[in-house]
Amino acid sequence: MASEGFFERVYEVVEQIPEGMVATYGQVALLAGRPRSARYVGYALHSNPRPGEIPCHRVVFADGHICEGFAFGGPDAQRELLLGEGVAFKDDMHVDLAACRWPAGQNHHKGACPLCGGFPLQVYRS
Repeated sequence: MASEGFFERVYEVVEQIPEGMVATYGQVALLAGRPRSARYVGYALHSNPRPGEIPCHRVVFADGHICEGFAFGGPDAQRELLLGEGVAFKDDMHVDLAACRWPAGQNHHKGACPLCGGFPLQVYRS
């Protein structure tokens, strides 16, 4: 199934989000090689085959909103996991993207990058 390959790429990207940082669904879709597929990133994360290994709690909406139906216990569970990693919040439901957004995939990122810790991120091309 074609979605299986995309889902695996999503998991590979999400596994690289550092503790204390978050990425958006759209950002993960872009890095997984399918920009404009943010909704499918959500489907992939909801089907997480390795809970505890794949840190899906580090993925948020484009405005920093955490997921109200977080698959592993609701928004309180996601917020607690993120707070435990030092992620800053603007209010109860929104992370502070300016302070803790993972910079991978943004304009400055070209392969290994000293601005985001030199993560050897594979950006997939369709």
